[in-house]
Amino acid sequence: MLEAMETQHLPAPPVLFDLDGTLIDSEPNYYEAGRRLLAGHGVRDFSWENHTRFIGIGTRETLTVLRREYGIEAPVEELLAGKNALYLELAGASTTAFPEMRALVRRLNGHGVPMAVASGSSRAAIAATAAVTGLDAYLPLYVSAEEVAHGKPEPDVFLEAARGRAWHRIRAWSWRTPRRPRAGGARGRHALRRDP
Repeated sequence: MLEAMETQHLPAPPVLFDLDGTLIDSEPNYYEAGRRLLAGHGVRDFSWENHTRFIGIGTRETLTVLRREYGIEAPVEELLAGKNALYLELAGASTTAFPEMRALVRRLNGHGVPMAVASGSSRAAIAATAAVTGLDAYLPLYVSAEEVAHGKPEPDVFLEAARGRAWHRIRAWSWRTPRRPRAGGARGRHALRRDP
């Protein structure tokens, strides 16, 4: 695709990436942060299997469901702050980028393709994981679910990222991994989607 655009002297379309589970392997840290948070509120049986129900779902939306399911009295805002703090501690110590995705990002950057991240994570979490993996050198623009009315699985965060660079005037690609279908497929969206 890149070579074809260069031959035809076409501008490269911008690329929007999801972050967690697409660019970086963050789920083990998110699980551990959630497990520790819930343990502090008396929930001792939160398993990896329970966690996988929320892969692809924003942190606020996840905690809203868990608070209701486990009868936690603390408000969502308190839970959100607690989980973010735990996650940042874990992510700063051990987060890795998927090698194939790192190579893709570097290649796109080398071809001058503008890129951005749209994520259900907090801005602090995006910044921390981008920094520790070195992806911040290639992906300076990112939008968090904190900045939109509805987190994933709704598409708001991707739409806001596209608007952030006036990308509505040219084609935008949204790349997601097939193993996280709830966010990409909640309303008939696909793992790889191009909007005109």
